[in-house]
Amino acid sequence: MDNENRDLTAVHPQMKKVVSLESFVFIGLFIAFFGWIGSQMGIVNMLNTMMNTAFDLLINTCFYIMAIAVLAGAIAALFTEFGVVAIMNKILSPLMKPVYGLPGASVIGVFATYLSDNPAILTLADDHGFRRYFKKYQLPALCNIGTAFGMGLIITTFMMGIPSPSGESFVTAALIGNLGAIIGSVVSVRIMLMFTSKYYGTTEFCDVDHSMTDAQVMTDYRMVRPGSAAGRFMNAMLEGGKSGVDMGMAVIPGVLIICTVVMMLTNGASADGTFTGAAYEGIGFLPMVGEKLGFILEPLFGFTSSKGIAVPVTALGAAGAAIGLIPGMVADGLATGNDIAVFTAMCMCWSGYLSTHVAMMDSLKCPEMTGKAIISHTFGGLVAGFSAHWIYVLLSMLG
Repeated sequence: MDNENRDLTAVHPQMKKVVSLESFVFIGLFIAFFGWIGSQMGIVNMLNTMMNTAFDLLINTCFYIMAIAVLAGAIAALFTEFGVVAIMNKILSPLMKPVYGLPGASVIGVFATYLSDNPAILTLADDHGFRRYFKKYQLPALCNIGTAFGMGLIITTFMMGIPSPSGESFVTAALIGNLGAIIGSVVSVRIMLMFTSKYYGTTEFCDVDHSMTDAQVMTDYRMVRPGSAAGRFMNAMLEGGKSGVDMGMAVIPGVLIICTVVMMLTNGASADGTFTGAAYEGIGFLPMVGEKLGFILEPLFGFTSSKGIAVPVTALGAAGAAIGLIPGMVADGLATGNDIAVFTAMCMCWSGYLSTHVAMMDSLKCPEMTGKAIISHTFGGLVAGFSAHWIYVLLSMLG
């Protein structure tokens, strides 16, 4: 009898009762959200638009992102295999302490996440040879600096390759976006360190009882693949490309689900003002919000169209989904070089942090600082977009 009445939710935090308030709240919100959209588009048109949009995104966006990820993965693996990343680590390490307030070894995490994705920082943080450089208050900030550069190479390459109807090159704009992301990362990390230093103090190190061997390996040596230089070249290139396939597959759910919903909240009806169930139709909610917030968004980011707000909103959940919105906006004349700079900065700096920060902070064994990490990174992303906009404006005036 005691077993029947025992409340197992107190024993296991991930266990909930079959009948709970949460279920009814979710059902109510689910019905309200899609009922709101369906009342404007029609239920049949809404469902057809969802399926047609998801299919078009899969064929024309996801596979394109995957192709970029394969090439970027191959380049990243070659840079790592032949020491380019190690050399840059040596050069940039002395800058990390005065700029970020972190040990020089943290630059390895910057390269790891820039060449792959946010969680790459977790593998490093689990290595004692890496952790021994960090004081306890500095370790949680790895979540912020890693996220600020997540998918950086893929996002930058993608932006540079977007064709413009006017023939405009977006190479400079993408590079300015990278600079904006760097500025945003500094802001995010510094705010985070303010929180963590108060919570943990500034004296205790993460690891204090390990030999110098691991640390020396991390900074003075690098591991390479077995075989000749030609064999290592081919293996690195192919293995890097394979990791790009895995990453390309990983972004598909985020692009299809998040991007479909955001597009339906962003776009309007068809050209004649009716809903037909075609791909990319919607109710135009986000542009309406963007117009009402124009007095804030214009001086901050300088968006060409109020629809530009959809990109950073999507980047909160998934950077891959966010960049999937941009080619269509460029083709329709709704985004120019300034927008590309801002999009690059915010997609890099935020890179889906709302969907990764909780898990990353838990992996770093700092779950109590999750809220502070999210607050810090929110400001970091806003500063990234603001910086990219005004750097682009300044360079345009000088040019």
